[in-house]
Amino acid sequence: MITLKSPREIEAMDKAGDVLAKIHEHLRDFIKPGITGMAIEKYVEELMEKYGATAEQKGFEGYEYSTCVSVNDEICHGFPREDVLKQGDLIKVDMVVNLNGALADSCWSYSVGEPTPELKKLMDVTREALYKGIEAAKLGNRIGDIGHAIQTYVEAEGFAVVREFIGHGIGPTLHEAPSVPHYGQAGKGSRLKEGLVITIEPMVNTGTWRSKMDSNGWTARTKDGGLSCQYEHTIAITKDGPRILTKQEGE
Repeated sequence: MITLKSPREIEAMDKAGDVLAKIHEHLRDFIKPGITGMAIEKYVEELMEKYGATAEQKGFEGYEYSTCVSVNDEICHGFPREDVLKQGDLIKVDMVVNLNGALADSCWSYSVGEPTPELKKLMDVTREALYKGIEAAKLGNRIGDIGHAIQTYVEAEGFAVVREFIGHGIGPTLHEAPSVPHYGQAGKGSRLKEGLVITIEPMVNTGTWRSKMDSNGWTARTKDGGLSCQYEHTIAITKDGPRILTKQEGE
């Protein structure tokens, strides 16, 4: 069932989003060659405690960590590890913040050190795809309009959109209806109504869109070993247009 949020609930989620955005802003300087995914995990936990928030995904369906730290060909749900990150690695850090019962969800991609031109293009296209999806998330449009905007742009740039993992409704629980694919047909799917809060989180690959699962049962990676990039915001549908609840400084 799709639930619509009240203005009060959206304001609370916006405050949670502010905390999440600040954490990602801190990570811009923290992620560098020589650190580990586990160091990112511990740093994020320290920041959440500082801001009075908790990690909603820790314990969700048995997941053990406060973050997902996915590296290079890992699409999503990578475990934070003690492996040292090196120059040129592509890191995706995904987390869900709970602030006084209100949730916000955002993933951001980071280059470890300076990216190569190829990696920079992948990151730029994926980030732009996110904003094209958000732009399509207007009152009265449909879910399919979001996916269509993302897919047509990404494929025109020579990349592929992951099919198996998609956006979703959020609040008061982590994953709610509706599902928000990053591919599809314009004019199809549920209509976007005022008060709907969803995530838009395109995952974009350099090669095939197909994935395979690691033996841990959580981590998905590209089937051909190509790189995968992701950016994600939590947004609210309002009469004044889509409202980004996890907006970072400088966006």
